[in-house]
Amino acid sequence: MNLNARTAAIVIGIVFLTVGVLGFIPNPLVSPTGVFAVNPAHNLVHIVSGLVLLAGAYAGLGSSLALKIVGVVYAAVAVLGLISGGNNMLLGLILVNHADHWLHVALALVILAAGFLLDEEPAMA
Repeated sequence: MNLNARTAAIVIGIVFLTVGVLGFIPNPLVSPTGVFAVNPAHNLVHIVSGLVLLAGAYAGLGSSLALKIVGVVYAAVAVLGLISGGNNMLLGLILVNHADHWLHVALALVILAAGFLLDEEPAMA
């Protein structure tokens, strides 16, 4: 399997969609009282992020650009979360906790790296 921006966008997009849907189902990992705190608004952000990445992979937007856009958004969310001073409602809408803040940092780094460092299409042999 050749790792490229399109593959990364598809895999990360599917993960975001899955997490977004799981957030609506009571579970110990992603829920209002889970390891990663979520509410319906937070779940919708995950679903929209996944859709943007999949649109980038399958439509004209382009995988690299979609990864960069989502990566910048998650970097902004990470910064907002880290400077929120322990506030559990990001922008007054999105339920988060400390685990979310650090996950958003890691996601931003991984997604931005994929957008900037991976080739858009597999190299021709």
